[in-house]
Amino acid sequence: MKGKRTDMGQANCGIARALQIIGDWWSLLIVRDAFKGSQRFGEFQRSLGLAKNILSSRLKKLVDDGIFVIQPNPDSALSHRYVLTPKGEQLHVVLIALWQWGEEFCFEPGELNVEMVDRPEGLPIARLKPLSQEGLQIGPRDFRLTVRQ
Repeated sequence: MKGKRTDMGQANCGIARALQIIGDWWSLLIVRDAFKGSQRFGEFQRSLGLAKNILSSRLKKLVDDGIFVIQPNPDSALSHRYVLTPKGEQLHVVLIALWQWGEEFCFEPGELNVEMVDRPEGLPIARLKPLSQEGLQIGPRDFRLTVRQ
């Protein structure tokens, strides 16, 4: 039986609050497609093959949460575009991190025939490395959460 999702919008956790906004896979795939150039409802729908009612609700939520803004379509007075806001554009770090993790752990050697490259040079993007404020690399056991004083 499917239940209603727990509202994490007031949680004292940055991960929980972020997942409240972008925590389902369709939302992140919509954002991914926006980075690939999609802006119109039909472009997202064709790329994702998502039912129109689900796509519509996800886009509405992403607009309500400030990830996208709706702008008039300069090519047609009858339609509009979904454009990433600066808040939405900052999700590039999340997308790169997920790509790199998926690339490493979700494919057999030689299976993935696509790579993420930088736009200016077409070179592969370096692995993301979390750093401390002093510039030291943070490994999987080198961080913790603490209450601010």
